[in-house]
Amino acid sequence: MIKLDLYQVDSFTNKLFEGNPAGVIFYTELSKNHMQKIALENNLSETAFVSQDENGFNIKWFSPLMEIDLCGHATLAAAHIYFSEINPDATKISFNSNSGILNVHKEDAYLYLDFPADVMESIDIDDQLIKMLGLKPIEAFKGRDDFMCIFEDESSIKSINPNLEILKTYPIRGLIVTAKSIEYDFISRCFFPITGVDEDPVTGSAHTSLTPYWSKVLNKDELFAKQVSARGGELKCKLSDERVIIGGEAITYMKGSILI
Repeated sequence: MIKLDLYQVDSFTNKLFEGNPAGVIFYTELSKNHMQKIALENNLSETAFVSQDENGFNIKWFSPLMEIDLCGHATLAAAHIYFSEINPDATKISFNSNSGILNVHKEDAYLYLDFPADVMESIDIDDQLIKMLGLKPIEAFKGRDDFMCIFEDESSIKSINPNLEILKTYPIRGLIVTAKSIEYDFISRCFFPITGVDEDPVTGSAHTSLTPYWSKVLNKDELFAKQVSARGGELKCKLSDERVIIGGEAITYMKGSILI
């Protein structure tokens, strides 16, 4: 039997019970099977598993139902735990991942993720897509993992209720819906039922798709965004060549131990 520290962190917020909760475990030996079972037991959008070897830190993310190739809020949570619990003097950490090297640096209360920008391709707005969404978007795209649909106003984003059963029939991770905002540069919501998460509270990885789009539309490189889920969360986004810098705060909710 092994004993592991388990942390739960609310990401992209400085207030408990807001943002997106993520599990974080720093470990030496765990099988993928154990990681998946722990993620299912945690029943959070994602749990991040961090190990260290001669090449540095390695990070993996698991939703309740599958391994994920890129996750922003759980990476933010893992960096937060590293800076607050493991190495308080550090201001930078790099993770090796399925999506390449991911750097995180700390500036005051904010942590900044350095992620690869997504490449979006326009797709047809057909009857099936409209049926899944429940209303017609003004544009639709497919990126690395998700559909991204653009709407005219904020009210459409806040009221949308996509058909998740239809969404699960597409060969994608999920759906991002977004519109220009009055208070923020843009708002969004994200739905990933195939991963076991019907609606994700705040999705850092989605902003690798959202930031390049809105940066071009709004003609600005630095953007302030909000994901308008029930919990909600705010993100500072910056387009830097083929990378997206995503900034957010984080707060520890829980530290405990698990026995395997």
